[in-house]
Amino acid sequence: MANGNLSGPVAGKRFFLVGIGGSGMMPLATILSGRGAIVAGSDRGLDQGRVPAKFDALRARGIALFPQDGSGVVSAKQIVVASAAVEDSVADIVAATRLGCTRASRAELLSTLFNQSALPIGVAGTSGKSTVTGMIGWILHAAGRDPTVMNGAVMKNFAHPQAPFASALIGNGEPFVSEVDESDGSIAHYRPRIAVLNNVSLDHKGIEELRSLFAGFIAKAETAIVNLDNDEAAALAAALPPTHVATFGVDRDADFAARNIVEAPFAARFDLIAAGNAAIPVRLQVPGRHNVSNALAAIAAAVAAGVPLAVAVDAIGGFTGLRRRFDLVGEAAGVAVIDDFGHNPDKIAATIDTLHAFPGRLLLLFQPHGYGPLKVMRRELVETLGQKLASDDVLVLPDPVYHGGTVAREVTSADIVADLTAAGRDARHVADRAAAAAMLVAEAREGDRIVVMGARDDTLSLLAAEMLESLRARG
Repeated sequence: MANGNLSGPVAGKRFFLVGIGGSGMMPLATILSGRGAIVAGSDRGLDQGRVPAKFDALRARGIALFPQDGSGVVSAKQIVVASAAVEDSVADIVAATRLGCTRASRAELLSTLFNQSALPIGVAGTSGKSTVTGMIGWILHAAGRDPTVMNGAVMKNFAHPQAPFASALIGNGEPFVSEVDESDGSIAHYRPRIAVLNNVSLDHKGIEELRSLFAGFIAKAETAIVNLDNDEAAALAAALPPTHVATFGVDRDADFAARNIVEAPFAARFDLIAAGNAAIPVRLQVPGRHNVSNALAAIAAAVAAGVPLAVAVDAIGGFTGLRRRFDLVGEAAGVAVIDDFGHNPDKIAATIDTLHAFPGRLLLLFQPHGYGPLKVMRRELVETLGQKLASDDVLVLPDPVYHGGTVAREVTSADIVADLTAAGRDARHVADRAAAAAMLVAEAREGDRIVVMGARDDTLSLLAAEMLESLRARG
């Protein structure tokens, strides 16, 4: 990897992104293009005709798209960027190797842009990264700081008809806000001035490796913003000098604490206790105690970036959320359909807890985001679902998402269902996703909430919309 080619301004450089439609690659392509780079790319989803609107949005930015057959990689001057999931046998990578193109991973390129910025703000943790990133970005934008924001989800505040897939914001100010991924170990590349650590729990890696990765990340920062409600995160913060840490918490005393939380089905409010001030009322347009925690993290990070506390509090009330994060698709026949990114035990628990704060049965369609994660998370996933599902809730698991390549199928959806059935929960394995969706629509009755859950597959949003239409047609 010739990292020298990645340093300095990107304007005028030629980039080819393999897997350009991915949740991590699309915003990166947007930022590169917005900074004057010549960007092209390919994607298996484009070749398969999945989510064409997403690729239309890239073309509208002047980004050229090619089949994933090597035809777009034509010059040694192109910097070819691919995520860790792209195998060396993919035709574009074969062409890049033949031509001698500079190669880089997505994380290498993103971390280079991040580290070169005047005020790099990194958001890490097993859950809540995208929401906190969006919240910080919105506060800084509202405060006139003109940030660049790199997110793995569409930020509703910045989405409009000309930019329907607004998972990035291109600004000219000092802040560069980015969620930072630990799943491939690339978190080690980032050098944040402000580092947020939401939580540490199982998802892609074992707990010892996660401790090491997250500890290294927050140790680099001038200010680490850490969640005291999470024991693992709190333990990592305790190893840092107190002058380098600002804490937040819902359940514990912290530098930024929430009291008197009042939940609504799609909103929340609380009193903020911070910096020795009297209680400050905060209103959120997103629901759940987990989003109260996310808001505390975002406010603390914004204050560390120099935003006055009162300005940050006022701005957070205008944050309208992210797509696929407890996203109400609509209601029909007295049934609400919600699209959600929940895919690991913490995220799933937060969504179920938020819904169970109000009456109504839950009908969950959970598509696991891969066979590997299912193997790693099996015990914790079954434990969480077994504890959180009510006796009349229904959970249907189709087979895990699979977009090609080699994969070991040691633990399957059927295994999870068998474990949950043995624990007395109404869990069902329906291999075909469309059949699983049809089963839940047929079963739904007035007052139910249908939730579509899963990651690494943006056709889940289309599925949720189709389920809503099926409910409407049913009358």
